[in-house]
Amino acid sequence: MNNAYKADLILVLVTLLAAISWMFSKEAVLQMPPLLFMSVRFFLAGLLLACVSYKALGKLALSGCLHSARVGLVFGVAMCFWVTGLAKASHVGEAAFLASLGVVMVPIIARVLFREAIPRSTWLAMPVAVLGLGFLSLSAPMDRALKLETAHILLLTSATFFALYFNLNTRVTNVPSSIRKNGESIKETKVPVLALTTIVLATTGIITGLVSAILEPWHPTFVNLQPELVGWVVLSATIGTALRFLLQTYAQSLTANSHGVVIMVLEPLWTTLIAIAWFSETMNTSQLVGCFFILLSLIVNRFKAIIKLVRPR
Repeated sequence: MNNAYKADLILVLVTLLAAISWMFSKEAVLQMPPLLFMSVRFFLAGLLLACVSYKALGKLALSGCLHSARVGLVFGVAMCFWVTGLAKASHVGEAAFLASLGVVMVPIIARVLFREAIPRSTWLAMPVAVLGLGFLSLSAPMDRALKLETAHILLLTSATFFALYFNLNTRVTNVPSSIRKNGESIKETKVPVLALTTIVLATTGIITGLVSAILEPWHPTFVNLQPELVGWVVLSATIGTALRFLLQTYAQSLTANSHGVVIMVLEPLWTTLIAIAWFSETMNTSQLVGCFFILLSLIVNRFKAIIKLVRPR
């Protein structure tokens, strides 16, 4: 199996793990402060991976550590906004579609920071995504006054940081060379997948923990700790974090940005379907139409990549 096919299959599995992780996280934040949950979740996941990646970490150069920590810092900020938005969201499926808008933002971030050309499909997808947001912001089917909820704003902000993270993560695992100021080209060794994932997860745990220590009370959670909550945290740390992000980072090391992003379109679909079964969620007409337009924007944004996926290689 070539790397492209392997990456496809792995990323499909990643989207399923990500969708299930939304359920674990929602269950956990119903019983404990969201940022504290994220800190424990990611720190445990990072510690778990460190137990098997200590050799790779020991061989990692300082530059590799700094690159990985930078990716982790961006991802940690994204997770702060994401989990706070999830805690405030009334619909998990709707929240998943909002967070998925990071897919549309990936080429925009790549253009602003890395001078990559923005595909025409992105310009076509943006107004479709905005239209979807307009429908999601309707507070009721017959209410025509646009009203963005706090959860919407938090999730959109997280989507922006997720787009930046996706760009940085791919570049750290795929760094063929760099150009010095004098024009000299120098080769760089890409950061090993296991070491990168470990540092990113641990950094995210530290960032969310620091923010949580400032904004949230910890004492009630540990005093009234329930076995059920421990179960959700452990499942989130192992299946929803350590395994998921290790597989995602490995897949990104095998394939290009656009190829990985198009597979991630599946995540909000899985999440919505699982949320319907898990939480018995329902959506009104405006929410359904809004999610449809956001999904359509994701498809438009990566239409060429989708065509390549369905054609035999």
